[in-house]
Amino acid sequence: MSTDQPFEIGLFTFGELTADPATGRPIDPAVRLREFIELAKIGDQAGLEVFGVGEHHRPDFAIASPAVVLAAVAQATEHIRLTSTVTVLSTADPVKVFEDFAGRHGLPLYLAILGQPERFAPLADLYRQTGVDSGHDPNALRIGVTSHFYVEATSQGARDTFFPYYSRYIGHNMPGARGQLLPRDAFESWAGPRGALFAGSPQEIVDKILWEHELLGHSRFLAQIGLGGLPFADTARSIELLATEVLPVVRRETAGQQLTQRAS
Repeated sequence: MSTDQPFEIGLFTFGELTADPATGRPIDPAVRLREFIELAKIGDQAGLEVFGVGEHHRPDFAIASPAVVLAAVAQATEHIRLTSTVTVLSTADPVKVFEDFAGRHGLPLYLAILGQPERFAPLADLYRQTGVDSGHDPNALRIGVTSHFYVEATSQGARDTFFPYYSRYIGHNMPGARGQLLPRDAFESWAGPRGALFAGSPQEIVDKILWEHELLGHSRFLAQIGLGGLPFADTARSIELLATEVLPVVRRETAGQQLTQRAS
């Protein structure tokens, strides 16, 4: 399940507005948007390849128009590619959506992985088989994976830092949680080697990306950042580690797999 395309790693956000634990008030949307523009700049300068934003029409999310936010990001960045990660078709003109996004970038499959990653392998296989049956080049059929993300130098440090913010994010921003904060044991399970949550050391993030790559054959990973009101400085440091300690290893390992498969 390999392609000839180099593996890409990037960032995305919905601009969620989790309440500040000290005041109980949501983060100011204008402040939040300025932070994400700055985080996109950090990702761009560090060498990440993609930055995406997703559309939501809820009071706990700051981004209702991806095209407008991406235009602001475009003014502040130089190399990173920009994309919409969620477009709500029921609120948009389908022709305009096609012209803005799909018509220019093609139609890859994106898998937003929550729960057990193994459950998504049949969807990836179906996508590829359908594409081949329709006459498309299999190497042109791109799959991307998006997951909740935070990395620090050590596994324990990453989990201790991220847990209180992520627990609140699940409780306050995920409708199915009904306000119940995520308990620590569930968090640890989700962040384990076969869980969907990317929270740990750079090596743990590398290992999980490569494991999911074996399952799904994807060529792009987008890390969902800024969850639960995580402070800007922590998020910025996490982005830098993703670019400098995760991306080069994943790129090298996946390129080696491609060479091995072509030689066999």
